[in-house]
Amino acid sequence: MSFLISFLVVLVLLSALFLYADSRRRYDLIDSAWGPGFAVIAVVGLLFAEGEPTRQGLVALLTVVWGVRLGVHIFVRNSGKPEDPRYQDILRRAKGNPRLRMYRVYLIQAVLMWIVSLPVQAAAHLSAPFGVLDWVGTGVWMVGFAFEAIGDWQLSRFRADPANKGAVMDGGLWRYTRHPNYFGDAVVWWGLYLFALHSWPAALTIIGPVIMTWLLAKGTGKPLLEKDIVSRRPAYAEYVRRTSGFVPLPPRRAAR
Repeated sequence: MSFLISFLVVLVLLSALFLYADSRRRYDLIDSAWGPGFAVIAVVGLLFAEGEPTRQGLVALLTVVWGVRLGVHIFVRNSGKPEDPRYQDILRRAKGNPRLRMYRVYLIQAVLMWIVSLPVQAAAHLSAPFGVLDWVGTGVWMVGFAFEAIGDWQLSRFRADPANKGAVMDGGLWRYTRHPNYFGDAVVWWGLYLFALHSWPAALTIIGPVIMTWLLAKGTGKPLLEKDIVSRRPAYAEYVRRTSGFVPLPPRRAAR
């Protein structure tokens, strides 16, 4: 029952967000709502599922912490800046009713949010005793959260320095991967998936972290961000040559 409730809740919330965004003619608000949407789904599982209490509470807590931090970070980052051009491009290319096309974008995000969060929802139903898998999942989550939060913090500090305008961030975690925040995001969801491995049916929710990892590494994350960055920052081409695109690895040496 909680699976249906969570789906309806996220559908209503994103529909309401779309109406607000449409009234402002600024549609990238969905980016700020992405993380908090998962937090809402986790809370629904905590309230309506009947699994092992410690696991329920911990999974909900970890998801809420991750989701709220991500939402606040994106909201602060986007405040006072022009809208993400992706959304204006969707409106320009839309045939027929542009607003309907944008609403469908919001609905797709709602469905993706619900599917990716399936491990969290399933874990809230499991009655198996809290054990090793749950501790390992917590540890993996902590590694991913650290990568994501520290990576975002390092990039924010770099961008805040006027002397770095037009330069490429290649220090800290960014020395080992071009996207430590995306990598950390994926690891967070693999950690949450481990909480669901107490039963074979729940293990099928692996679709959640698989989709999240694909979106970040091959879908709307890394590829879209790097699509035209070399034209804006020529030094990025050399950064790409020596730095791993996703999984952290030692930088490659310059060719002789």
